[in-house]
Amino acid sequence: MSDAAKPLDVIVAGELFVDLILGGFEFWPQPGQEAFAREFHREAGGGAAITASGLAALGSRTGLFGVVGADWGPWLVGRMRRAGVETSPVLFHPDEPTAFTVAVTTPRDRAFFTYPGANRRFAPALSEAAAAQQFAQARHLHLACAPELDSAVELLAALRRNGCSLSLDVGWHEDWLGDSRAFAIVRLVDIFFPNELEAQKITGENASEAALRRFAAEGVNRVALKLGSCGAALLWDGEIVRATPHPVVPLDTTGAGDCFDAGFLHAWLHGETPAACLAAANICGALSTEAYGGIAGFPDAARIARELKGHTCEK
Repeated sequence: MSDAAKPLDVIVAGELFVDLILGGFEFWPQPGQEAFAREFHREAGGGAAITASGLAALGSRTGLFGVVGADWGPWLVGRMRRAGVETSPVLFHPDEPTAFTVAVTTPRDRAFFTYPGANRRFAPALSEAAAAQQFAQARHLHLACAPELDSAVELLAALRRNGCSLSLDVGWHEDWLGDSRAFAIVRLVDIFFPNELEAQKITGENASEAALRRFAAEGVNRVALKLGSCGAALLWDGEIVRATPHPVVPLDTTGAGDCFDAGFLHAWLHGETPAACLAAANICGALSTEAYGGIAGFPDAARIARELKGHTCEK
């Protein structure tokens, strides 16, 4: 099937959660202390849900793949449908509950307490879906997960046989990033999306440009590097582009990196230049911090267009 004939631009695959977000604390409690939240929100969570919602908000035809339970699963699927995401690829596990995270957040810090639940089934389900060519309906597959190191090369080869391009955001998985096999895995995707700490862990380099040069030396050609309040940087086929920080007053940083991914992928799938993709990603990530949760805070396409007019990237 040609790209033009495919019903979806992108499928986002990853672990799915219900996020219980607590905010507005007067202080950060130490062990044994109690602090009271002034804000509570329930939201669909995990990098896959946030990135998929952002892509749909921008107008990309977006599907979601993951595993949920019968308890909160229908609520989570309904939430994603209301965000404009195609949820038919989502699987329901008959026994495991939906994974959930209690997220304690302030404008400058956050902590997560998580129960994995049905996500224990995600890795074998992804392999089975790849073998069954279930991702052939999309132009692109974004993996918001850390594929199992022992089988990642085989998995990525199977996903390639679905006829879609690939991107990867593993998140903070310290053992995965520090493993000597990581370079061989990220070399096999079209775009890799680490943040600054993740890039440092995988490359051993503290400076962002040195980390990107190390990726290039290892044969990783395209890396979109999230630098938080310092903006972003991009390695693209040997060239490095930088985006300056976008000014915002942050309320909650949950999901900002996943929103960055959505902005970049939407622009890339619609034929924008690498610099324009980085600028869009940088703005999406920054603006998402103005509200609680990555989904609620994602800006609409009209605001991104306005903000892009005054935003530049440089080599």
